[in-house]
Formats: sequence, C-alpha cells, structure tokens
Amino acid sequence: MPETISRRTLIQAGPAAAVASLLGHAPAVLAQSAKPLKIGYVSPQTGPLAAFAEPDKFTLEQVKKAVAGGITVGGKKLPVEIVYKDSQSNPNKAGSAAAELILRDKVDLVVASATPATCNPVADQCEANGVPCITNDAPWQPYFFGRKGDPKKGFEWTYHFFWGLEDVIGAFTAMWGRTATNKSVGALWPNDEDGNAWGDGKIGFPGTLAAKGFTLLDRGRFQSPINDFSSFIAEFKKNNVEIVTGVVPPPDFANFWNQAEQQGFRPKIVTVAKATEFPAAVSAFGPRAAGLTVELMWSPEHPFVSTLTGLSSRQLAEAYAAATGRPWNVTLGFKQSLFEVALDALKRAADRSPEAIRDAIASTRLATTVGTVDFRKGPVPGVSKTPLVMGQWKKTQKGLDLRIVDNSLAKDIPMQEWLEPIRYA
Repeated sequence: MPETISRRTLIQAGPAAAVASLLGHAPAVLAQSAKPLKIGYVSPQTGPLAAFAEPDKFTLEQVKKAVAGGITVGGKKLPVEIVYKDSQSNPNKAGSAAAELILRDKVDLVVASATPATCNPVADQCEANGVPCITNDAPWQPYFFGRKGDPKKGFEWTYHFFWGLEDVIGAFTAMWGRTATNKSVGALWPNDEDGNAWGDGKIGFPGTLAAKGFTLLDRGRFQSPINDFSSFIAEFKKNNVEIVTGVVPPPDFANFWNQAEQQGFRPKIVTVAKATEFPAAVSAFGPRAAGLTVELMWSPEHPFVSTLTGLSSRQLAEAYAAATGRPWNVTLGFKQSLFEVALDALKRAADRSPEAIRDAIASTRLATTVGTVDFRKGPVPGVSKTPLVMGQWKKTQKGLDLRIVDNSLAKDIPMQEWLEPIRYA
C-alpha cells in the first residue's frame, strides 16, 4: 500500500494561499462554478485483471455523451471531466493512482471497480484524504473487512455496492445441487484479499460447505501468479474431487485448466470466480470452455434499466456488441451502474463540497442496471447488495454464450437453461 498523503496537509502550503488572495472577495459559488466537476476513475486497464476493464472505453463514451451539456449541482450548471487512471492490476499502483487523482488532479469524486485489489487501496486513499468515493465489483466482505471496517460505524467517505460471500456461497451450492456429484470440492484460493476471505473459516466457504454436506480439500493459499498446478491436480485426483471452485485471475486459471487436461483430471463441475467470467478468457480454451460455470452478477436477462442511457440490460448488451464487435461482458452492467450512482449523487448534492457529495452518496436509493443500490440499508454502513445468479458457458450457433442455470437467490432474474456436467471428448 503506498504511503497515504493528506490533501488537507498539502493545501496548507503557499500556493493555496496565493489562489485565495487572487480570488479576493469574489463569491465562492462563482469561483467554483468556473471549474469542471472532476470524477476520477481507477480501473485495471493492463495486467492480469485487464479483462475487467474491457467495457471501460464504451462506458466512458456513454458517460461523456450523457454529461456533454454539464450537470446541475446545487443550482449551478457545471461541466464534467472524467480523469481515467490505470491500476495495472496492482494494489500499490491503484493506491498511487488514487493519490494522484486526489492530490494532483484535484478530483471531486473518485470511482473504482474490479476486485479488492483495485477497490480497497483506492477507497483507503479517499478515506484518508476526505474525498468521496464509490466502488463496486468486489464482494463486500473483502472490501469492508479487508479495510478493517467496523460494522458499527462503517467508513465516512467510501461507499460500495456488490454481492457478498453469503450470496456467492449460497448461489454456488444451490447450483451444484442441481446435478449428481460426490460433493467433494477442491479449492483454488490465492493469497490475496479475495482468496483469504473466500477461504476464511468464519465468513468464507469452509463452514457452509461442511454444513451442506460437502467435503472440502483446501491445500492452503498460493501466491499469484502461479505457473504450476501439478501438486493441486494430483491431490484433487487422489481424493476424487468432482467439483473445483476458487477465485482466480484469468491467467492463473488458464494454467490450471490446461494442466488439468494434460494430466487427465476431469471434474464434473468447475466454478471458478473471476477467471471464467469473460468471453475472451474462456474462448481461448476452445471446446473445453463449454460447461464451465461462474457467478453471474449481470447479464442481458437482468430485468433492469440504466438511468444513464435509458437502455434495458438487453439493449445495453446489444449496443455494446454493435459498438465494439465483441460479445457482452458481465462487468459491463457494473461499469454502467458505477457512473449511474456517481452522477445521481452529484446531481442531488447541495453543492460541490466534499461533505455535500458524501452526504448525497450516503442517501442514495437508485434503481440501476444492476438492481437497486441503497446505501441506507446495509448489510453494514456504506454497503449495498446487488442480486446474483449462476451461469454456465454453453455452445450455441453463434458460439459460446453464458446462460443462467440457477436463480435460487434472485427469482426475478429468469433461468434460461439447466446445469449440465462438463462433457469431455
């Protein structure tokens, strides 16, 4: 984690006093209204998490169109500027990018997305510097408890929306129950915020799996990136593991899945979060991509509408495909909703002060393209949960498609097909 630098300390220096002197007795509102309202955005554009950022360019183009005429904040029309930073899939770089947005670019609001490796260090910088921040696309427990959050107090400046471990555990096990297995589960949990939380005996998978009659083979945390999974595969084969789960970056899972084929390991179900969410990542496996399963936090079937564009989930997916030539991506809805919530809060803020923006975020209740975001409800202060279903990659006439195969936790999102065990040639 980079060293935290206080913006309040920085602005006590001479240049700030000089600016105040130049303003003289000009009304503060007029001085502020001349400046663009700046939103800083941190995302893993490069590195092993880059698949999460695939929809960024498309989303930012939509945002720029939506705010082309400015937005009204506290009765004043203000131009909007987006400052985009790359975390390089590295927590230290994410923290540095946030510090740069705060201290150099002087942004009014920071948003970030894509795993605790991005969200946590960005939120920590914002909390330390008194800058409003909204994040998503990371389970809420690694985000909240990974930052040493107190459920009685929460954080002052940072807000987050996504599903939680209780949801992903419930969704995984409900889906696994749809086909016959020996209930032997092999785990792939790296030594990072996600892996440590998912494998935690209290808040993670182990306790729930045992209670539901599953046998868990957990060889402990591994350092990512990892090239050789031979020892994992040997143990899984020895213990007749029929279900593989985990939360693994796409390059690591590619190593595992290719080595599983080479070593003759053929589980019935493979449900690995993070790694198998993206068309580009799974298409590299060719026929062996069909049958892989993963949590599905957004899809064209989600019955929600974007407040940013007015598009339904289906229309958003189609617009993305038409603009990019690529199939829809599960992170697309969360990129859209991140800016839906940010712009909604800014428009409701009493003025552009950090405190006013923070208060507007805290009072958010907004129906977005990923469902309703309501920071007033919990499960802990400053966190809102969104719905989760399960998907399986299926062969279609147009190629691979991620189809909903379990909606036990979100009945308003329709199932499309039934879960099938992986078929091997």
